[in-house]
Amino acid sequence: MSDWLISLEGTAEGRNLALVLALVAAFLHAIFGALQKGRFDPWLTRGAIDVWLFLLAAPLALFVVPFPESHMWPIFAGAVAIHVIYKMLQAQAYTKGAYTVVYPVVRGTGPLFAVIGAYLIFSETFTATQWLGVVVLLTGIFGLAVYNLIFLVTDRDTLPIALILAVLTGLLVALYTTYDAYGIRATADPFSFLAWFFMFEGMTLPTVAYLRWRNMPDRPPMVPLLRRGLIGALVAFSSFGSIMLATRLDKVGEAAVLRETSVVFAALIGWLVLRETVGPRRIALMALIAAGAVIVEMGG
Repeated sequence: MSDWLISLEGTAEGRNLALVLALVAAFLHAIFGALQKGRFDPWLTRGAIDVWLFLLAAPLALFVVPFPESHMWPIFAGAVAIHVIYKMLQAQAYTKGAYTVVYPVVRGTGPLFAVIGAYLIFSETFTATQWLGVVVLLTGIFGLAVYNLIFLVTDRDTLPIALILAVLTGLLVALYTTYDAYGIRATADPFSFLAWFFMFEGMTLPTVAYLRWRNMPDRPPMVPLLRRGLIGALVAFSSFGSIMLATRLDKVGEAAVLRETSVVFAALIGWLVLRETVGPRRIALMALIAAGAVIVEMGG
């Protein structure tokens, strides 16, 4: 599997596969975000997800994939540190603000800085047409956030801090996107990077989540929480794994932009699952997001 994937790097087939992987990641990431803003406290959900990330990834890392090269250990340390900060900011943002406002701001901030990071780290450049697509996509994303802010928000007292946390989370999204792309390109076997990354990733927040759960006056039942965590871990494997593989096969900036069509999927989830209203204005803004992603892909 690894040899086949590596053979596609720099080819037209690899570019097409990266496109599919980025869109799959977008859809799954919207589900992942909704899981954290759903029934349980976001900190508890994230902790339950990480428990399963560790339990599922550890056997693969220890007994299936090749052992990482020696130069990968500091890279893993950096990746885990970045993701810990990202997860803490995201959980706090979801605690303070509405999902329909926080999620678009996070996803809108991320790709812009990811494109800049890809230029600085990987010397990637966008054509004028692709930059037009970025502008169109970001217009749709932030337009959706503003619309939700005006018409859908109920927790306005904590909204300013939620928006600040959302922007900071978006910056961390850009940072981990470019850093993880660097990491998965630095090893011979991409699946080795994924397995060890997820095992280390799963060690980070379970203790914090457990302490938070233990100190709650009205503790939620553990079994449904762990059940949601298992679903979230499987989604995380597929979502983050897909985008990491996409950044190895093709340009980091393009993959980062395409993934942000997740906002469209998030709005659909909000409508179908969370019973939120989707009117013609939101549909038009979602169309802008999709159009921007198409322009970025075709403009390359």
